[in-house]
Amino acid sequence: MLRVPLMPPLTFDELNASIVGCEMCPRLRTWCRLVATEKRKSFSDDTYWGRPVPNFGDPDAKGLIVGLAPAAHGANRTGRMFTGDRSGDWLFSALHEVGLANQPSSQSHDDGLRLNKIMVTAVCHCAPPDNKPTPIEITNCASFLNETFNLRPFRVYLCLGALAWRETLRQLSQPLSSKFSHGSRLTLDDGRIVIGSYHPSQQNTFTGRLTRPMLIQVVQEFADIIRLT
Repeated sequence: MLRVPLMPPLTFDELNASIVGCEMCPRLRTWCRLVATEKRKSFSDDTYWGRPVPNFGDPDAKGLIVGLAPAAHGANRTGRMFTGDRSGDWLFSALHEVGLANQPSSQSHDDGLRLNKIMVTAVCHCAPPDNKPTPIEITNCASFLNETFNLRPFRVYLCLGALAWRETLRQLSQPLSSKFSHGSRLTLDDGRIVIGSYHPSQQNTFTGRLTRPMLIQVVQEFADIIRLT
C-alpha cells in the first residue's frame, strides 16, 4: 500500500503568515474591517490592524497561553495578542511579576515586549462582535489552534476562560467532562499539565470575580512548571 508522507508541521512564522491571511469567516472579516474604519474616538489617530491576529511569543516556548479572541479595539487595533487593552494590562503585568515577560505592559506591537519561554494564542484569531465567536467560527479556527499545539512540545497550557479550557482539552484529546474553574489543574498521562484561569476581562476584573492575587497565583504555578522542565 502506498503511504502518503505526512506534511511537516508549520514553522512559527509560516503559521503566523497563514493566520494573518485567513478569510474563512466572512462575518468576522467584515466586522474587523468595519471596526478598523469606524475607530473608537480615543484611537482615532491610530492605524488599526483589522486582520486576523497571529500568535505571539517565544518560538522555543515551553508554555502556551490560550485566550478567547482579540479585542475589537485591543489586538484588532494593535495586531498583537492582548495588546492595547485592560485584559492585556492584567495578563502582562502578572507575567512580568513572575519573570515570563521583560516588561509589565503591552501597548503596541513595537513597544519592545518580549516573552520568555511562553507563547500566546487564541481560540479565534479575529475579533468577534460582542466577544462571542459562533460555533462554526470556532471550528474554522481550530486548524490554527491545532497547528499551534504542534509547533512545540509544550509542557504546560494556561487556559484563560472556560472556552479556552474546552478547546484545549479537545486539541489534547481529553474528555470534555473535566470541569473548568479558576485554578483547575489537569495532568495528562504523558505528564503535560493544563491549568485553568478566569479570563482577565473587564467583566471579571471590575466585578472582583478575578483579583490580581488570584491571577498571580495561577501564573506563578504556570511559571514554576516551565522552570522545572
